[in-house]
Amino acid sequence: MNKQQLASTIWQSANQMRSKIEANEYKDYILGFMFYKYLSEREIQFLKDEGYKDVDIKKVSEEDVQLAKHIRQNIGYFISYNNLFSTWLEKSDDFNIANVRDALNAFDLNIEETYKKIFENIFKTLQSGLSKLGDTAQKQTKSVKGLLKLIRRIPMDGKQDYDILGFIYEYLISMFAANAGKKAGEFYTPHEVSVLMSEIIAEHLKDKEHIKIYDPTSGSGSLLINIGTSISRFIRGENKVDYYAQELKENTYNLTRMNLVMRGISPANINVRNGDSLEDDWPYFENDQNREQTYRLVKVDAVVSNPPYSQKWDPKDKEYDPRYKEFGVAPKAKADYAFLLHELYHLEDDGIMTIVLPHGVLFRGGEEGKIRETLIERNHIEAIIGLPANIFFGTSIPTIVMVLKRTRKDSDVLIIDASKGFEKAGKNNKLRACDIKKIADAVRLRQPIKKYAALVTKKKIRENEYNLNIPRYVDSSDDPETWDIRATMFGGIPMHEATLLKEYWDIFPGLFEALFKEMSEGYLMVPHKDIKAVTLEVPSIQEYKQAFAASFDGFYKSLYDSLIEDILDVNAQGKKDEVCEEIFNRISRVKLLDKYKAYQILSENWDVIAADLEMIQGEGFEAIFQVDPNMVIKKKSDDDDEVPEVQEGWKGRILPFELVQQEIHADELNEIIVLENRLREIASIYTEVLESLEDDELEGSTVTEEKDSFVAKEVRIFVAEALKDVDSPEIAALQKYLLLSKKNDKLDYIATTNIVAWGEMNANKDGTYGKPAVNSRIAQLQMEYDFPENSFEAKMKQVLMLMDEETQSKRELRIKKDELHLKTKDTIEHMDEDTALRLLDLKWIEPLVSGIFELPEDMINQMITKIIALQNKYATTFADIEEGITDTRKTLYKMLGDLTGSVSDMEGLAEFRKSLEV
Repeated sequence: MNKQQLASTIWQSANQMRSKIEANEYKDYILGFMFYKYLSEREIQFLKDEGYKDVDIKKVSEEDVQLAKHIRQNIGYFISYNNLFSTWLEKSDDFNIANVRDALNAFDLNIEETYKKIFENIFKTLQSGLSKLGDTAQKQTKSVKGLLKLIRRIPMDGKQDYDILGFIYEYLISMFAANAGKKAGEFYTPHEVSVLMSEIIAEHLKDKEHIKIYDPTSGSGSLLINIGTSISRFIRGENKVDYYAQELKENTYNLTRMNLVMRGISPANINVRNGDSLEDDWPYFENDQNREQTYRLVKVDAVVSNPPYSQKWDPKDKEYDPRYKEFGVAPKAKADYAFLLHELYHLEDDGIMTIVLPHGVLFRGGEEGKIRETLIERNHIEAIIGLPANIFFGTSIPTIVMVLKRTRKDSDVLIIDASKGFEKAGKNNKLRACDIKKIADAVRLRQPIKKYAALVTKKKIRENEYNLNIPRYVDSSDDPETWDIRATMFGGIPMHEATLLKEYWDIFPGLFEALFKEMSEGYLMVPHKDIKAVTLEVPSIQEYKQAFAASFDGFYKSLYDSLIEDILDVNAQGKKDEVCEEIFNRISRVKLLDKYKAYQILSENWDVIAADLEMIQGEGFEAIFQVDPNMVIKKKSDDDDEVPEVQEGWKGRILPFELVQQEIHADELNEIIVLENRLREIASIYTEVLESLEDDELEGSTVTEEKDSFVAKEVRIFVAEALKDVDSPEIAALQKYLLLSKKNDKLDYIATTNIVAWGEMNANKDGTYGKPAVNSRIAQLQMEYDFPENSFEAKMKQVLMLMDEETQSKRELRIKKDELHLKTKDTIEHMDEDTALRLLDLKWIEPLVSGIFELPEDMINQMITKIIALQNKYATTFADIEEGITDTRKTLYKMLGDLTGSVSDMEGLAEFRKSLEV
């Protein structure tokens, strides 16, 4: 399975295993053990690179002082063989929670001095939390064994070039955050927000050869890592990024360290610290015990952060702190600007920072207002991005991303209202790829965009008394709907409202004339019943589609050549950027189309392409022909050490079974589809029969108590009872045959009785027929009897026949599915290269190109919807409404006259009728 599938499977298992343990706590256990496995396998790989065999590794212990020292000096730590993750697994039933405690204690004693900052106490959270996994050593052992068996599936051996471990780590953190409630904000920034901030920073730093980046509230470290990933597209070579991170909470600080180390970042490039960024300015202290003498100001190229919103802090004596003295001190109740100024202080003169803050920092007064004024006057604020509400885990408040620079040549501020660009994802909102791209492009290009972005001069900000509240500068609200009084009274479409769709009339010559006729001066009518049909017949509509097709001529071949022909060499991320630029260039030739909708199509399809390319390039072309067991997670029982998984068939590592079946085994697949359709039809007939039954029939034993299905056994008994007296000449003859006991008598009877269709039954070897065969034939003949139409007996007979057909169809369907499944497996495993590449073409390129080519159709349909809405708006006049009210009053007046009741009731009804008189 690919890394997304593996990560999802591990999360499902982990979520079941944690039982009643809070997600915020359980993450520390599974992530801690993941990190220990990583360190164990890293040491094993180091020893193998040094020439050690498996038998030699089993002898590695602390008693070999020289070897232990050698290992520590090279990888920063030492783990004896007995304490390796793989050794724990080998112990099987002999494993005990004490093995973990001993190993973690030993780890802290075997860290190289120069690596103390990275590894010291990194397992403290895990060590202290083991007791929460059970109230006895036995229960703790059982819980840990389940975790170890789960984590062993994660590959960390370096055989694959793509970052499976880092992806799974990030995925698990995000899923735990989604389930951790308010505590999620302590350790996780949603991936999409992180990517947005990283893209803005990477664009600014793309020409540098070596950079320093810093997060003073680092959480899990994901923000820093995403910047490194984004900038890696531009910086060539290894170890070109220095990471600085500070985190207040110790367990979260440990996540930062683990995340950075597991991404393969060199320890020499990792600078981390557990501390309060507001109280203890950092980076950098050479010696935490002697800060006054060892402090030196470290400036970085970029800072990225998502600090706790409006946190209380101690501003006492901070007016003398060099971080704040030029701007002012944030109020005690809200530390937002304290974090911002701390970060700005550490920026290089050409540096950039992005920080997530609550909206209040844009308009609150007092000390915050003074700080904001100074930031504006000194031209530090580059951009303000308003994000959608409910986008962060643990809080629903809307937030902003503020982009600042130490030195800017411009004095204006770009203000973006991106609050409406998102999709729903469970309980939260989520930025889509197109939303991220649009925001990042707006920041890069710094151009006004109607209802989205404004380039605000310092003069205007001064006029607004340094209030940066986004609605003051960007009105993203929908235009208010107007109503024409005359059209409301008399009908017709006002010309001025039709003019609001002018962009369409300009692009599609002849459309306006084809749709509208003048009703009176300034008012139009639509004389057509089918607006869509008329629209699609206008020549300029077809010309528009042809122009779009022409602009994308050769696009499919371009993708094929770069993705399929160069499959082993193509750089997925670099190629995505190239394809994006190509799409944007091509789509710019066609008006009215939104290039960001095209980007969303590209991004969604590219996720599939990139995942496949990673596996193919990491494992070789042969990965295309691999078929893996399809493991399904079953519900965990209290007696299980781990969440049980069972195999349910197979699945292609790269090629989906469904695609192979559609393209290569279409006939077999169609047979299955026919059976599935028939079974759905049978289910529908059951419902129809149920709905046709009388109340007393529904109370019978043939229907379940819920009245939503039939009881098969009871239906069969009822029908058999109803048919037992059914007779016919053949039935009578068969019943007479059953009375015979001698073989010769039976043979004579068979030979002389032509009324019986003897060939419809299976004969015994001696030519006679057994009782079961005869009774089955009698039942078959009785079933041919037709009960009166719509009688209960006829309906139950129909149900019984459907049940028999359903049973047979299900059995046949199961057999056909199993046969096709195994046939598909064999097809993939023995497929030729040309067929494999053709299927990859259908999986990767065809849906991407098809999605792009749907854009003009979607735009035209949206236009038609707007035209129809405009027609419907004034289709019902005030007179029509009045007439409808009058008719309703008349009907109600008549109905009331038909009512009877007591004297007092009739007096009341008479008075009511008076009010309805027309």
